[in-house]
Amino acid sequence: MIAINIAVLTVSDTRTPENDTSGQLLAERVRAAGHNPIANVIVRDEVHHVRARLGQWIIDDGIDAIILNGGTGLTGRDGTPEAVKVLLDKEIEGFGELFRQLSYIDIGTSTIASRALAGIANGTFIFCIPGSPGACELAWDQLIALQLDSDTRPCNLVQLIPRLKEV
Repeated sequence: MIAINIAVLTVSDTRTPENDTSGQLLAERVRAAGHNPIANVIVRDEVHHVRARLGQWIIDDGIDAIILNGGTGLTGRDGTPEAVKVLLDKEIEGFGELFRQLSYIDIGTSTIASRALAGIANGTFIFCIPGSPGACELAWDQLIALQLDSDTRPCNLVQLIPRLKEV
């Protein structure tokens, strides 16, 4: 198992460090998996606030992956995908597709309102998932944890980290 550095970003107008159950859940699971949860921050659900924090983190060579939770819905305040997509060098289309497929088992057709996505920016993996604790649990347990486990076969995302910045 290769431990990597992971930052968690909660996107919300209402969460505080005391009631951010999703951010806490993700940070705890990151730690339990043997990785280093190096940041657990909350930002307002505003595109420029999300981009500013994300921009700081994607230029930090000490961060290998970022998990954003919240802001992936359809309301006027949900802007995480818009904040993130313009920063991505590559999108990992299969992540959102598979998240919605797995989510369908739990919440049925309500999963169409999820705009979960993932990609790579400056050699950093970025995962955007809904902010509910159930969605965070599903995304971590069934997708992210497995792909950030260097022992997952036949392949995993960790083995790609040394090659992400190749030109």
